Amino acid sequence: MSLTQDLLILVAAFGAGAVNAMAGGGSLISFPALLAVGLPPITANVTNSIAVWPGYVGSVIPYRAHILDQKDRAMKIGALSVLGSILGTIVLLEAPPAVFKILVPYLIFTATTLLLIQKQMLAFFTKTTVTHPKASNISLNGGILLASIYGSYFGAGLGIMLLSILASFIREDLQRLNGLKTLLSLIIATIGSVIYAIFAPVQWEAVAIMALASLLGGYFGAGLARKLSPGSLKISVIIFGYLIGLVLLVKG
Repeated sequence: MSLTQDLLILVAAFGAGAVNAMAGGGSLISFPALLAVGLPPITANVTNSIAVWPGYVGSVIPYRAHILDQKDRAMKIGALSVLGSILGTIVLLEAPPAVFKILVPYLIFTATTLLLIQKQMLAFFTKTTVTHPKASNISLNGGILLASIYGSYFGAGLGIMLLSILASFIREDLQRLNGLKTLLSLIIATIGSVIYAIFAPVQWEAVAIMALASLLGGYFGAGLARKLSPGSLKISVIIFGYLIGLVLLVKG
């Protein structure tokens, strides 16, 4: 890649890290940037997946007490996440590349919409109760499995999806559920990253640039969150996401 392209993805990754720290939805910035520098959709997707992996590691650390406090539950649904993430990588790598290229705009629309209705989704699913324990377990397991497949296949908006599923079927404090969500996100990201690193066409130069830039963006983003409005930033990311989706849909 050229110096100009390196600078573009560096800035995009820094912005993605900051956005994730403040409002969420950082992949809606970093993934389109990789497309903009000319990477094919699948290469851009797997490169972005590996590049943002350190952020998942960092997000688990503050919740380690909540996770250890419910380790039996975490192990059970964590196993489902392993299975789902493996299935998601298989679908991405084995399906014709043209399929993913066609789906990209719709995946971006989906992730952007999840970000748009995040609060409403969480409020709805927190109030939703499945009274039959067996039905609840089946629905929880099925939801986690499907979310894990999506997470390793594309990933943007995964945290919103996981937290909504957990809140719907587990009656727990939201902080404890958030701990589970961060653990599941890390598992999915780790499985996907390992498989993609071995079998997928990863652009390693971009990974090196983006991983460091996103870490720095996350660090400085936490400080910027005290000065800027996360709500305004979230709206900006949503508008950007829909615009990128429309551009890719028209080009496709």
